[in-house]
Amino acid sequence: MQVFLTGATGYIGSAVAEALQKAGHKVVGLARTPEKAKQLESRGISAVVGDLLKPESLSAPASRGEGVIHTANTNDKNAPQVDAAVVRALLESLTGTGKSFVYTSGVWVLGSTGDKVADETAPVNPTPLVAHRPAIEREVLSYKDRGVRTVVIRPALVYGRGGSIPRMVVQSAKDTGAARYVGDGNNRWPFVDVDDLAQLYVLALEKAPAGSLYNAAQGPAYTVLEVAEAASVGAGAKGKTQAVPLEEARKTMGAFADAQMLDQQISGEKARKELGWSPRAGSVLDDLKTGSYAR
Repeated sequence: MQVFLTGATGYIGSAVAEALQKAGHKVVGLARTPEKAKQLESRGISAVVGDLLKPESLSAPASRGEGVIHTANTNDKNAPQVDAAVVRALLESLTGTGKSFVYTSGVWVLGSTGDKVADETAPVNPTPLVAHRPAIEREVLSYKDRGVRTVVIRPALVYGRGGSIPRMVVQSAKDTGAARYVGDGNNRWPFVDVDDLAQLYVLALEKAPAGSLYNAAQGPAYTVLEVAEAASVGAGAKGKTQAVPLEEARKTMGAFADAQMLDQQISGEKARKELGWSPRAGSVLDDLKTGSYAR
């Protein structure tokens, strides 16, 4: 099918685009600039120049496709308002068509789960950075009653290809000689490999029932200290780490610091059972020590 993909040049979106192509789908990617459009076209992806700040620019390419996957985010102070407006424009363009719409949320909407492994039935308790997302999730899922096959995916912390939050931890070790982390390091982070995550998007697009919600997490959660030590080893800092007090971290990171303090364990079993999702990547610790993040 022809799929309109926002965020096609981004970290998650690039992997999703490749997975869609391998599955035989035609990808039409959103590009902010002509230069970004050329990058997409060099990868065999048709490009549409548009702007998240102008949601109306997305309606036509979304309506021309047979499905839409939304992975883009401005990642700034306006992100809540922009994301809500973009989602609404995309959903309105698909209303009554029966076409698929896959929205990217995240497990941070669940807040800290502690020793309980949270599944899709767990109540939301979002950390402030993503306080806007539960309302958007609800709106997306409600469109199943308006003729759109809607799906919400909540990725855990994404790793692989040397990117995302693990890259920040590695870079801190390279810059300072010790991998830095917020808090005491005893809280746990759940993970999902970016290519395994991309496969879930393809499965969701092709097979998920309307109104479906899936947590995307694989393997055990690891303590932040374990992650920092592995990042330090891979960066050549010999396992050295440095704890940063939350109050200090908030001065430079704002609400992102609080998000890093979440203690989470997340189940991805629903996606395995319903969609046949089968993550294959090794652990984030191995990837940090000797894989895509290592020197």
